[in-house]
Amino acid sequence: MGEVVQDSADVVGAPVPRPARQRSALGTARHGAAVLLRQREATVFIVVLLLVLYFWRRTPLFLTHDSLVIISQTAAPWAIIAIGEVLLLICGEMDLSVGFVFTFSPFLMYFLITYYGFPALAAMVVCLLFGLLVGVVNGVLRVVVGVPAFITTLGTGFVLSGITLVTSHAYPELIPASAQGIGRWLGAAGWAEVIWAIILVAVFQIVLTRTRWGLHTIAVGGNPLGAREAGINVARIKIGNFMICSMLGAFVGLQEMFRAQSIDPHSGDYTPMFFAVAAAVLGGTAMTGGSGSIIGAFFGASVLAIVQGGFSLIGISANPLPIIVGGAILVAMIANVQLERFRKAGRLT
Repeated sequence: MGEVVQDSADVVGAPVPRPARQRSALGTARHGAAVLLRQREATVFIVVLLLVLYFWRRTPLFLTHDSLVIISQTAAPWAIIAIGEVLLLICGEMDLSVGFVFTFSPFLMYFLITYYGFPALAAMVVCLLFGLLVGVVNGVLRVVVGVPAFITTLGTGFVLSGITLVTSHAYPELIPASAQGIGRWLGAAGWAEVIWAIILVAVFQIVLTRTRWGLHTIAVGGNPLGAREAGINVARIKIGNFMICSMLGAFVGLQEMFRAQSIDPHSGDYTPMFFAVAAAVLGGTAMTGGSGSIIGAFFGASVLAIVQGGFSLIGISANPLPIIVGGAILVAMIANVQLERFRKAGRLT
């Protein structure tokens, strides 16, 4: 009796196997999505692209040269200060005084040049060293004395604010003529600040991910006791990151002085610090320590600047901006917590 051969496709209820090429494409898509989700910067980068498309569709003025320069000048200071805040947040700390270093450093340069005859470049170097000194004070009070970083940096911030107001009599000053030549490449030229931001972000991302300092910073934030037992000098790491943050604040203060062509005692304060921390959180840095991304913070600063600039161009009041920023921070934190759970459960591997 002959054998009957029946095609599996003709059997009622039998699953039809997908072609190998289709299965391969689906597998590749799933793997690509998993890889994307594992990158802390991916989500905020997608948000940047969506915001650019949205505002460009609303008004063609958004992608003009002048508009992009303004957005870059808004984002760059936040991104540079966010570098220091990311390093501190990763190792479980925060600096509230960096905005006041931002405010005082241009006045320090002005006093050194005007009253003490310093060359402009030497005065700027002293300003950066002053930033390092403030970082040392913050770090020592936090690590050696044991005062919480919130209280320490809040106190030094108020002290710096008072010194600025007393020495300047709360009046702005003009930039000394001898410093004007340096100003163009430091902050006065349209793209100068964002070029500096990109360079510094690239350098410190390498420091964070490819050097012993960065690995020790992550270890200190993730498991301080384990880091000590492994021989890591926790105090040195934390004090060093406080120094980096304050120095970057001093540097941004000089940049903004040249961009605005004025030395203003009311610039800085808490505003750049809050936006820098917001940029860090939006970029995937955990407030609980142990993980973060400097590139992500750059994209986070870009999101904030794009929203602010886009609102202005389409005629929406800037008053709702704090609501959007606050909501974005909450959403970002919820997303970070959930993604971290998925990573620990192995669902994004």
